[in-house]
Amino acid sequence: MAAGDSAAREAARQRERADEHARRAGIARQMARSFESAARSEQRLARTLIELEPLGYTLLADRRRPGSARGNVDLVLVGPGGVVLVDARPWRDVTVAGGRVRRGAEDATSEVEALADLLHATQGELAEIGLAPGEVHAMIAFTGRDVPRSELFGVTLLGEAAAVTEIARLGLRLPPSRVGEVRAALEHLFPPLTTGPVTIPSAAPAAVLEPVDDDAPLSAEQLQDALLEGLRRAPIEDWMAFLHPGQARLVRRSFRGPARIRGAAGTGKTVVALHRAAHLARTTGGPVLVTSLVRTLPHVLETLLRRLAPDVADRVHFRSVHGFAAEVLSSRGIRLEVDAEVASRVFDDVWRVYGMEGPLGALDPAARYWYEEVSAVLKGRGLTSFEQYAGLARHGRRRPLTAEQRAAVWQLYVAYENALRQRGIADWQDVVLEAAAALEEQPLDRFRAVIVDEVQDLSPVMIRMLHGLVGDAPDGLTLVGDGQQTIYPGGATLAEAGVSIAGRSVVLDTNYRTTAEISTFANLLVRNDTHTDIEGATVGADVADSPRSGPRPVHTVFPSRAVHDRSLVERVRRIVAEAEESGRGARLGDIGVLALHAWHAREAAEALEEAGIPTLDLAEYDGTPVDAVKVGTIRRAKGLEFSEVLVVRTPPYLVQTDAPGIDDAASERAALQRRELYVAMTRARDGLWVGVA
Repeated sequence: MAAGDSAAREAARQRERADEHARRAGIARQMARSFESAARSEQRLARTLIELEPLGYTLLADRRRPGSARGNVDLVLVGPGGVVLVDARPWRDVTVAGGRVRRGAEDATSEVEALADLLHATQGELAEIGLAPGEVHAMIAFTGRDVPRSELFGVTLLGEAAAVTEIARLGLRLPPSRVGEVRAALEHLFPPLTTGPVTIPSAAPAAVLEPVDDDAPLSAEQLQDALLEGLRRAPIEDWMAFLHPGQARLVRRSFRGPARIRGAAGTGKTVVALHRAAHLARTTGGPVLVTSLVRTLPHVLETLLRRLAPDVADRVHFRSVHGFAAEVLSSRGIRLEVDAEVASRVFDDVWRVYGMEGPLGALDPAARYWYEEVSAVLKGRGLTSFEQYAGLARHGRRRPLTAEQRAAVWQLYVAYENALRQRGIADWQDVVLEAAAALEEQPLDRFRAVIVDEVQDLSPVMIRMLHGLVGDAPDGLTLVGDGQQTIYPGGATLAEAGVSIAGRSVVLDTNYRTTAEISTFANLLVRNDTHTDIEGATVGADVADSPRSGPRPVHTVFPSRAVHDRSLVERVRRIVAEAEESGRGARLGDIGVLALHAWHAREAAEALEEAGIPTLDLAEYDGTPVDAVKVGTIRRAKGLEFSEVLVVRTPPYLVQTDAPGIDDAASERAALQRRELYVAMTRARDGLWVGVA
């Protein structure tokens, strides 16, 4: 390299530094001109907010409100933490109490309401470019006053000194490309009253800046692709909380009663539910209940929300359905001795006496099918008389039963209930039934909204109980799920639960998670499968486009479990090595190892641990990024996502094309297990490995 080349580069660098200093000096002069005619309070606050310069924010000062000739908003801030509308108030005597704001003796609540209206309108406008409502905030800063932080109508009220801390704690939620797009929209939405914008340049290191060709701006699609690619390089937890711009409007959409959001695997149902919970917490004041049958999912979603929207985290309650029911009973002094293992043994004893030698034993001598019939079909619907069961459609059960066989099932159910009472124990269905009865007798008027994820897994009693918390109130009940991912026996329809969503069902039709190769491979498992949807129709799978491409899934049949486990270890090592070599790809914590059965998951974890690869049981996962492979059952993984998924110990018969007949219990069980495998495969974002052994 010639010495002249080095000198030329250094000269260019020094010129760039000089240009940057000149640009900042120009901005300072512009700020001075902008604020010469502004109120003293705005000047104070603007100087305070300059402290956000190192975080890469842009400050738009003294802007016209949308659709107004004279009304203004003092400051609009946009940066990595989102958008913040700021009004400065130099009030000397401020009190906030009882949902009112007073300036001395004068009621000034209307000024907060006006900013709240502007916040709502701005959220709607920016949703058109795909910005989630939770990324738009509003605050009134009382200059020169130390006012305790409070909230009213979704607007934060606080002292001037706390404003910077409040905004800075929003964290890094928008990448630079997205900030630029939002800033351009704000320039149009909030035109200047006098001079142009005051731009605070980012102090980001040069290493993270990329050259921009002003003559060839990125299209919206290119910006979205760049954003998604950046997220794919981040821990999987960042991806799990990411709301695609195409989904933003659905988050804040208002429904006049119970509503449903459905879509195929990977379309973003759970992340929409998460952002919707935050939105409803802000607009209603909360609390909002988010629930699911799966015990792991609420813990994970709670952690994600605390990172995503810490301002409303204490107004959103995450509980499993059984956990919520148990809390209801505990709060009302109702005690049940729940022991699922003992209850299962009690049923086996009852089956041997009342079922095995009768018409049910002749049809199927295995107790499992009949336990599912009693637990899911009878108790899951809260049936109290044989007449209710005699004509029941039994959604989700493929084997028809005669009147004689149904009578025998009812006798078995009564004997089982009597045996439980004699032992003084209950099963988990009893917990839900008792909680539902307690809430019907004394309703709980606490939650402003309820969001149910994986609703297809819930029984009619569960749905009815949750619906009773909010009734048919606008935006009260949001049901999220996909019937194709039903993996529990029994089935349910909303009609059985007394819920109507007529005209309030939305379908997501773009698969943002899985590649086209993974989606196609997984769909082969369920291509001929039909199910009774919660809306009552018998349907096949929803179809969703998968715009991304990637490597083909690996599907291998192994001669032994020992060979299978060695290949599992090698696969994990290869994934991590390729990620380290390329600087992109899956970390250990982005890998999920999933199995149909708990003992298979334990054996896989042992194989990895023996090879020196750390693991984390999915039962202990709470949404915090970890440097360990996540291992667990497929049911534990419902609603979760991974960069790479390895499905282990898959039974050969589940991946065979020739399925058993459709009129027996074996076919029903195989169909449910295939759906379970489908769930496992569609947890994968970038890579899929299926081991058959």
